[in-house]
Amino acid sequence: MKPALVVGNWKMHGTRSDAVKLATGALEASRRNRRVEVVLAPPFTALAAVAAALRRGAVKLAAQNLHWEAEGAFTGEISPQMLRDLGCRYVIVGHSERRRLFGESDATVAKKVGAALSAGLRPILCLGETLGERRRGRTNGVIARQLRVALKGLSKGAIKKITVAYEPVWAIGTGKNATLEQIATVHRFVRGLLRRRAGRGAQAYRILYGGSVRPDNAAELAAEPGVDGVLVGGASLKVDAFASIVRSFGARAV
Repeated sequence: MKPALVVGNWKMHGTRSDAVKLATGALEASRRNRRVEVVLAPPFTALAAVAAALRRGAVKLAAQNLHWEAEGAFTGEISPQMLRDLGCRYVIVGHSERRRLFGESDATVAKKVGAALSAGLRPILCLGETLGERRRGRTNGVIARQLRVALKGLSKGAIKKITVAYEPVWAIGTGKNATLEQIATVHRFVRGLLRRRAGRGAQAYRILYGGSVRPDNAAELAAEPGVDGVLVGGASLKVDAFASIVRSFGARAV
């Protein structure tokens, strides 16, 4: 059984010194909960500083985004190879904010997944529906489409390197949270899709939940068998809050 995965997505917050303080706190939380894999995704400007701070610990580094080309005239972008050079092991791909605010299509997300895998990075592939889509009963259809396009053409071996994160768009940054029943239902659905695409090994794949994850709901999320970890936004910007979430999954992993 793989350890639970707790990912802190810091989004566009903090200076380098802020990032180092947060990374130091996450390192301590990781040392006290060794059966939880902790990953941090700071802004691009802080990747090098956080990589240095994490050098002596087990916490891994992630990027929040990437371009699908190795190099070229793409002003303002960053390539998978650049991320590897900085020490990144993971990269978040297809986050709802990238899809919604910056117009990333399913096809764009698929190219980024492929580029990340080719560079030796492990994609954290985000899937999720809007409130309108859920109200119209389209949750399964939206998620199935997003996953199908992202995995198209990939081998079973490549798919095993992908972590899926279910993040209902309507629960991100709103303080709202999907019910455990809603989360469990979608996670079962995603695992079923993975099983049909990648075989029986899909049971070992980690499916995370991301949607206003906080210390006060982390324990119940950790207790849900289908939730293999969490993608944490705002709460990851506070050392004590993030450490509490890591502890909740550490207690589940024992």
